Amino acid sequence: MTENRYVKRSFRSDSPCIVAAMRAATRRLTQLYDEAMVPTGLRITQFHVLSELERRSADPPTVGELAEILTMERSALGQTLRPLARDGFIDLGHDKRDGRRRPVRLTKAGKDKVLRGRRYWASAHKKSEHFLGDHQLVVLRETLRDIAESPQLPEIFQ
Repeated sequence: MTENRYVKRSFRSDSPCIVAAMRAATRRLTQLYDEAMVPTGLRITQFHVLSELERRSADPPTVGELAEILTMERSALGQTLRPLARDGFIDLGHDKRDGRRRPVRLTKAGKDKVLRGRRYWASAHKKSEHFLGDHQLVVLRETLRDIAESPQLPEIFQ
Protein backbone atom coordinates (compact mmCIF):
# COMPACT_ATOMS: atom_id res chain seq x y z
CA MET A 1 0.00 0.00 0.00
CA THR A 2 1.40 3.37 -0.96
CA GLU A 3 1.52 6.21 1.53
CA ASN A 4 -0.20 9.47 0.78
CA ARG A 5 0.13 12.89 2.30
CA TYR A 6 -3.34 12.91 3.88
CA VAL A 7 -3.72 9.77 5.99
CA LYS A 8 -0.89 7.87 7.59
CA ARG A 9 -1.66 4.16 7.84
CA SER A 10 -1.29 4.18 11.64
CA PHE A 11 -3.94 6.90 11.97
CA ARG A 12 -6.72 5.25 9.95
CA SER A 13 -10.04 4.83 11.70
CA ASP A 14 -11.45 1.39 12.41
CA SER A 15 -14.86 2.82 13.31
CA PRO A 16 -17.83 0.79 12.02
CA CYS A 17 -19.89 4.01 11.79
CA ILE A 18 -21.11 4.75 8.26
CA VAL A 19 -21.53 8.45 9.09
CA ALA A 20 -17.89 8.70 10.22
CA ALA A 21 -16.73 7.03 7.00
CA MET A 22 -18.91 9.28 4.82
CA ARG A 23 -17.78 12.43 6.62
CA ALA A 24 -14.12 11.39 6.29
CA ALA A 25 -14.60 10.70 2.57
CA THR A 26 -16.38 14.04 2.14
CA ARG A 27 -13.60 15.94 3.90
CA ARG A 28 -10.96 14.14 1.83
CA LEU A 29 -12.67 14.78 -1.51
CA THR A 30 -13.38 18.38 -0.52
CA GLN A 31 -9.66 18.90 0.21
CA LEU A 32 -8.71 17.47 -3.18
CA TYR A 33 -11.33 19.40 -5.13
CA ASP A 34 -10.46 22.61 -3.22
CA GLU A 35 -6.84 22.15 -4.31
CA ALA A 36 -7.96 21.69 -7.91
CA MET A 37 -10.08 24.86 -7.71
CA VAL A 38 -7.31 27.12 -6.31
CA PRO A 39 -6.68 28.87 -9.68
CA THR A 40 -10.33 30.04 -9.69
CA GLY A 41 -10.27 31.57 -6.21
CA LEU A 42 -13.32 29.44 -5.30
CA ARG A 43 -13.73 26.57 -2.91
CA ILE A 44 -15.60 23.58 -4.30
CA THR A 45 -18.63 24.40 -2.13
CA GLN A 46 -18.81 27.88 -3.67
CA PHE A 47 -18.40 26.48 -7.18
CA HIS A 48 -21.19 23.99 -6.50
CA VAL A 49 -23.56 26.76 -5.39
CA LEU A 50 -22.75 28.88 -8.46
CA SER A 51 -23.16 25.87 -10.75
CA GLU A 52 -26.53 25.04 -9.22
CA LEU A 53 -27.66 28.63 -9.75
CA GLU A 54 -26.50 28.46 -13.35
CA ARG A 55 -28.57 25.30 -13.92
CA ARG A 56 -31.62 27.06 -12.43
CA SER A 57 -31.11 30.47 -14.05
CA ALA A 58 -34.49 30.37 -15.84
CA ASP A 59 -36.27 30.18 -12.47
CA PRO A 60 -33.84 31.27 -9.72
CA PRO A 61 -34.51 29.76 -6.30
CA THR A 62 -34.86 31.69 -3.05
CA VAL A 63 -32.29 31.13 -0.29
CA GLY A 64 -34.67 28.67 1.40
CA GLU A 65 -35.30 26.78 -1.84
CA LEU A 66 -31.57 26.69 -2.61
CA ALA A 67 -30.85 25.34 0.88
CA GLU A 68 -33.36 22.56 0.26
CA ILE A 69 -31.91 21.80 -3.18
CA LEU A 70 -28.40 21.58 -1.71
CA THR A 71 -29.49 19.71 1.44
CA MET A 72 -27.97 22.45 3.60
CA GLU A 73 -29.05 24.34 6.67
CA ARG A 74 -30.24 27.79 5.65
CA SER A 75 -27.80 29.50 8.04
CA ALA A 76 -24.84 27.53 6.64
CA LEU A 77 -25.89 28.42 3.12
CA GLY A 78 -26.10 32.07 4.17
CA GLN A 79 -22.45 31.94 5.25
CA THR A 80 -21.53 30.46 1.86
CA LEU A 81 -23.56 33.07 -0.03
CA ARG A 82 -22.16 36.14 1.76
CA PRO A 83 -18.71 36.15 0.08
CA LEU A 84 -20.28 35.26 -3.28
CA ALA A 85 -22.58 38.30 -2.98
CA ARG A 86 -19.74 40.51 -1.71
CA ASP A 87 -17.59 39.52 -4.70
CA GLY A 88 -20.43 40.21 -7.12
CA PHE A 89 -21.05 36.62 -8.26
CA ILE A 90 -24.66 36.48 -7.05
CA ASP A 91 -27.48 38.93 -6.50
CA LEU A 92 -30.06 38.55 -3.75
CA GLY A 93 -32.78 40.43 -5.55
CA HIS A 94 -36.53 40.79 -5.59
CA ASP A 95 -38.96 38.90 -7.77
CA LYS A 96 -40.80 41.30 -10.11
CA ARG A 97 -43.94 39.14 -9.99
CA ASP A 98 -43.92 38.57 -6.21
CA GLY A 99 -42.17 41.24 -4.13
CA ARG A 100 -42.01 38.93 -1.09
CA ARG A 101 -39.89 36.41 -2.99
CA ARG A 102 -36.10 37.02 -2.97
CA PRO A 103 -34.47 34.85 -5.63
CA VAL A 104 -30.73 34.22 -5.71
CA ARG A 105 -29.46 35.07 -9.17
CA LEU A 106 -26.12 34.44 -10.80
CA THR A 107 -24.58 37.67 -12.11
CA LYS A 108 -22.52 38.01 -15.29
CA ALA A 109 -19.38 37.80 -13.12
CA GLY A 110 -20.81 34.65 -11.51
CA LYS A 111 -21.51 33.07 -14.91
CA ASP A 112 -17.94 33.89 -15.98
CA LYS A 113 -16.61 32.35 -12.75
CA VAL A 114 -18.58 29.13 -13.35
CA LEU A 115 -17.33 28.97 -16.92
CA ARG A 116 -13.72 29.46 -15.78
CA GLY A 117 -14.06 26.98 -12.93
CA ARG A 118 -15.69 24.24 -14.97
CA ARG A 119 -12.40 23.02 -16.49
CA TYR A 120 -10.76 22.73 -13.05
CA TRP A 121 -13.79 20.90 -11.69
CA ALA A 122 -13.82 18.62 -14.76
CA SER A 123 -10.15 17.78 -14.24
CA ALA A 124 -10.78 16.83 -10.61
CA HIS A 125 -13.86 14.86 -11.65
CA LYS A 126 -11.84 12.91 -14.23
CA LYS A 127 -9.37 11.99 -11.50
CA SER A 128 -12.26 10.75 -9.34
CA GLU A 129 -13.54 8.70 -12.29
CA HIS A 130 -10.07 7.26 -12.80
CA PHE A 131 -9.77 6.36 -9.10
CA LEU A 132 -13.25 4.86 -8.73
CA GLY A 133 -13.98 3.68 -12.24
CA ASP A 134 -16.94 4.83 -14.34
CA HIS A 135 -19.45 2.28 -13.08
CA GLN A 136 -18.55 2.59 -9.40
CA LEU A 137 -18.70 6.39 -9.63
CA VAL A 138 -22.23 6.23 -11.09
CA VAL A 139 -23.36 3.77 -8.40
CA LEU A 140 -21.78 5.86 -5.63
CA ARG A 141 -23.38 9.09 -6.88
CA GLU A 142 -26.79 7.41 -7.16
CA THR A 143 -26.47 5.92 -3.66
CA LEU A 144 -25.45 9.24 -2.15
CA ARG A 145 -28.27 11.11 -3.95
CA ASP A 146 -30.74 8.46 -2.72
CA ILE A 147 -29.55 9.02 0.85
CA ALA A 148 -29.67 12.82 0.53
CA GLU A 149 -33.09 12.93 -1.14
CA SER A 150 -34.98 10.01 0.41
CA PRO A 151 -38.27 11.08 2.00
CA GLN A 152 -38.37 7.72 3.85
CA LEU A 153 -35.00 8.06 5.57
CA PRO A 154 -36.14 10.45 8.34
CA GLU A 155 -39.09 8.14 9.06
CA ILE A 156 -36.72 5.19 9.53
CA PHE A 157 -34.82 7.10 12.23
CA GLN A 158 -37.92 8.05 14.24
